Amino acid sequence: MTDPQVQRLRRLDVCAVSDALDKLQLSGVVTGLPMRSSAPGGASRIAGRAVTMKVGPGTPPPGPPKHLGCTAIEQSGADNVIVVEQRSGVEAGCWGGLLTLGAKVRGVAGVIADGPLRDVDEAIAYEFPIYSRSLTSRTARTRVVELGTQVPVTMGAAVGGEVVVNPGDYVLADRSAVIFISPEHIERVLEAAEMIVAKEAAMAKAILAGTPMGEVMGGNYEHMLEN
Repeated sequence: MTDPQVQRLRRLDVCAVSDALDKLQLSGVVTGLPMRSSAPGGASRIAGRAVTMKVGPGTPPPGPPKHLGCTAIEQSGADNVIVVEQRSGVEAGCWGGLLTLGAKVRGVAGVIADGPLRDVDEAIAYEFPIYSRSLTSRTARTRVVELGTQVPVTMGAAVGGEVVVNPGDYVLADRSAVIFISPEHIERVLEAAEMIVAKEAAMAKAILAGTPMGEVMGGNYEHMLEN
């Protein structure tokens, strides 16, 4: 059964939720992770609960050898977005074509990777939504390993504000940015964002009805996040 808060999040755009975070003085916005492939029909918005994965140079966790990403896919479903940290500086894919196919078959909502994406043309062909920091052709093999699944990961550039993402955090992404929200704040953020959307819908209706722009975009709009 779909998480009702995920359902509400899917109806909101990132900018409205970003405004809600500003209103509540919360962080969570990450930019610089553009959409590389979209869902069927070109849809860009994805939302869900985070299943996290950390990738980088080093020694993989003990146990039988397993390709990076497999555990995250196996632990994910339609209400999940796989969130990958690969900020090591090593140019090596942290997500690739077979993983994309596996995630699509599993019904995963999408992938957000702060790191290089491999096999982007396959992701486009599969119509599976992925956001990533960069693109590469270089394989992870011999370069990076999965350091952990369902562990805290860090997303975002220092200049724009880093965000620590924990397993189960709420995720929303579209072409504007990516947003992460902790479960403890999700209800307040949703309520604030829904209020902002309703106010902006009323303003759009006024513009279409011929109300002068200066009147529509006056004091109410400028101070909307203060009330």
